[in-house]
Amino acid sequence: MAHVSRKTNSSNRLTSFRLGGRQASKLVEEEEQRPDLGFGTRFNDTKVRLLNKDGSFNVRHVNASFLAELNLFHRLIVMPWPKFFGMVILAFVLTNFIFAGVYSLLGYEHLMGIRGKSAWDLFWEAYFFSVQTLTTVGYGRISPVGFWASAFAALESLTGLLTFALATGLLYARFSRPTPRIRFSETAVFAPYLDVNAFMFRIVNERSNQLIDVEIDVTMSRLEPAADGSLARKYFNLTLERRKVAFFPTNWTLVHPITAESPLVGCTPEKLEESDTEFLIILHAVDDTFSQQVHLRYSYRYDEIRWGHKFVPMFNQAKRGMVVLDVEKLSETREAPLNL
Repeated sequence: MAHVSRKTNSSNRLTSFRLGGRQASKLVEEEEQRPDLGFGTRFNDTKVRLLNKDGSFNVRHVNASFLAELNLFHRLIVMPWPKFFGMVILAFVLTNFIFAGVYSLLGYEHLMGIRGKSAWDLFWEAYFFSVQTLTTVGYGRISPVGFWASAFAALESLTGLLTFALATGLLYARFSRPTPRIRFSETAVFAPYLDVNAFMFRIVNERSNQLIDVEIDVTMSRLEPAADGSLARKYFNLTLERRKVAFFPTNWTLVHPITAESPLVGCTPEKLEESDTEFLIILHAVDDTFSQQVHLRYSYRYDEIRWGHKFVPMFNQAKRGMVVLDVEKLSETREAPLNL
């Protein structure tokens, strides 16, 4: 009997272990299937958007290494053009100031042909001699005399060759990098759609280059109560009426019908605000000019949505046999009562 009892207890423990393992596997499976864009569930601060309007992530890293924070090459590639040229000009001016200071410390007598009378005039002549040396122009009126002046002039010439080669490479990389110029409507709308309502936004390609195989994914992010009572951020993939088009010559209105399966069923402006809802958009396409894939990010928050509005058509009357698309009407809407 004791042997049978021990065998029964062992069997019960094995059964309990198997059931627990099955339950744990189910929880793991549910976690693996949970949608997540990479922001995680603990990003639960309200009034803070996940994506900025320019598509950059609204995340700042702290306590990282200096080189990781600097990331100079990436910054020079992606920064705006005015800022890029400003950085190039500033580096050019500062470099010449440094070498002009070196020549002045060595003594202006080591620069043959210099004619300045005052200290200020002498420094500016040394500065423009530095400019000529750095750019390898070398007009010839001023030339270095002595070992150290000649050595620094040679060093400056090498610096100029390397920095201008680097600047040329950066300039080419910026021009050759395909960047889509997709314009999004300033607001999204909740509008009537067939016999239901729908979440909609509109896009247009502002450039004349063609994008093909354009594909869009929309994810809704909102805060929901977790089991422990805290707020956790959840993500829901929104099913679009059409998420991919082969060509993109005109505008495109993206539509998510609010059917019984939609996570937006029963939503109101108050509920979207309370849950800090944000709609995250990822666009993929192929640039026909560069034959390279491009991507773009955008987002709409709950306070950037018009309720009971629909977009007005952007097409004007055809002129000279061509379709006319008024880009300025991209964000224009008119009132349209929602379906009950």
